[in-house]
Amino acid sequence: MKLTKVLLVALLFTCFACDKNNDDTNVTDDMDDVGIIDMNTFDEDFKLNYGAPIQKDIMVSVFDIDGNPIPDVTITVENDNTYTNDDGIAVIKNASVYERFGYIKASKSGFIHASRSIAPTPGVNHVRIMMLAEIVSGSTESGETATITNGAGASVVLNGNYINPNGTAYTGSVDVILHHLDPADEEMRDQMPGMLYAQDEDGEEQGLITLGMLAVELRGNNGEDLNLTPGSTATITMPVDPSIMSYAPPTIPLWYFDEENGVWIEEGEATLVGNEYIGEVSHFSFWNCDIPVDADVICFVLTDQNGNPLSGSLVTITSPTAGTRSGYTNTLGEVCGYLPSNEVLELNVYSDTCTQTSLYNANVGPYSADQTVPITVTLTGVVVTEIVTGFLNDCNATPVSNGYVTIDYLGGGVNSLVAPDGSFEASIIRCTNDLNFTVKGTDIDNLQQTQIQNFNFTTPLTNVGNLLACDTLTEFIEYNLDNGTQTFFETENITADFYPNNNPPSLTIYSYDQNNDSGLYLYGNLMPAPYVGVYDSLDWGDPLDLGFTLEEFFGVMVNDTMVYNLTAIGAVGEYIDISFSGTYDDQGGTPHTLTGTIHVLRDN
Repeated sequence: MKLTKVLLVALLFTCFACDKNNDDTNVTDDMDDVGIIDMNTFDEDFKLNYGAPIQKDIMVSVFDIDGNPIPDVTITVENDNTYTNDDGIAVIKNASVYERFGYIKASKSGFIHASRSIAPTPGVNHVRIMMLAEIVSGSTESGETATITNGAGASVVLNGNYINPNGTAYTGSVDVILHHLDPADEEMRDQMPGMLYAQDEDGEEQGLITLGMLAVELRGNNGEDLNLTPGSTATITMPVDPSIMSYAPPTIPLWYFDEENGVWIEEGEATLVGNEYIGEVSHFSFWNCDIPVDADVICFVLTDQNGNPLSGSLVTITSPTAGTRSGYTNTLGEVCGYLPSNEVLELNVYSDTCTQTSLYNANVGPYSADQTVPITVTLTGVVVTEIVTGFLNDCNATPVSNGYVTIDYLGGGVNSLVAPDGSFEASIIRCTNDLNFTVKGTDIDNLQQTQIQNFNFTTPLTNVGNLLACDTLTEFIEYNLDNGTQTFFETENITADFYPNNNPPSLTIYSYDQNNDSGLYLYGNLMPAPYVGVYDSLDWGDPLDLGFTLEEFFGVMVNDTMVYNLTAIGAVGEYIDISFSGTYDDQGGTPHTLTGTIHVLRDN
């Protein structure tokens, strides 16, 4: 099983069940018996299924088929709009959704229409969208009959009658864009629009089991969206993957995706001819061959045996009749979606940062109503939950209230929104002895980011200190004493010298602010190369002891619990990165707390 190594993000489940005994109609040798249903439309009363209007924070990650982030994508949730940044990430806070439904649209020139529908989680809703390029499969002219294929078995037969977006007749050349989505492809969950949630021909809600989707988009001479003339039809053909042929019914309902409302609408049917479904459609959008099923909104909340949330975990649900679907947990360990009613399902939990072995396996259900299900995953051996905390500040060293941090470990990880005071806390599963991870912070309002900074886990809790989202900074030293009673922030007059030939190797970092009569002097004796690691306080009585001291400015530290995390020590002109945190008593017995971050260029 392949685990996609993209920042963690929670995705909705789709529905998993199908009727293997659906044999009410027989396979035909041609399409003469395929019925055509007039275009069904969205019923506003269908929204009664959504529950009450609510507001939720939504974090969207948009990328292409190669996993590269796509910037400048317009993200729309109801009346709220924003754009993805260079990392392909956009955040909408307090977005308008419903208790059981939310709809996120993504659009950018050069890509076909993309979207995601969700069953909102109690915490931040993390959404992943893989946008498909607007690649022309073939061209034709108005008034001409044409068959356009995608080169992989999918096709559309057009009769030559088209209309402009305003409903007037179109004359000219037509570019045809085809994308076939195969349910056997695990990336389908990120590529498909909406989710597998539908309004049937009676106006009732349904979960769906897909046997394949086909996106058909038509472009005119000037790139405008075209569609079929009312009363015209086109024939679509979708190949059926061999792995699902065993439960492919002779006829299957067709559903089109309503791009305005974010749900699938039942309209017509397709017939199985050999290993292909063939059907006639009267307009274009995404078309879907699906078996409808009853479904409930089920939320799983994953924690380890110590109560820590398992964020960024891949959760798979296997139905005995419809195979496996999956989703990712958010920073609270939550993942929600529509699951088939009245079935016993198999649940597995994986981590992108670990092996492909399941960390947890159990049967769950059957479910007959919406509910939240707690899941406790017992981690053993080298597999542990790491908690990462810190603060994100702006160029003025004040808290970022609208931002996020990206925590990356072995190519996997999580995105975590910061709280209004700039604080953040996220968990990530570590299952090797490799302790190194990176953190990058983003200030959304001021369009500023931190540099990617290296850290080492100090199990079970790692405090990375204060991160500065300020692209203009080249180096800085900051610390916070007693929760803000005394702070220090310096971007100039910094000296950082490393002496690798000393025994043991030693490091000194110094900065002083004359205006405030404050500063920092750090001295450390280090381990042999590569020098990085976690250190405690230096014992001056032992010349060979390894550790760090800050007593030059803070005085004698008694009963200190200081931990120093040296994560990078580059060549001259490259960065030295250290974070430190802990408590100590001064000589008078007064307790203090101290946290800080050093990100400086090496001078010697």
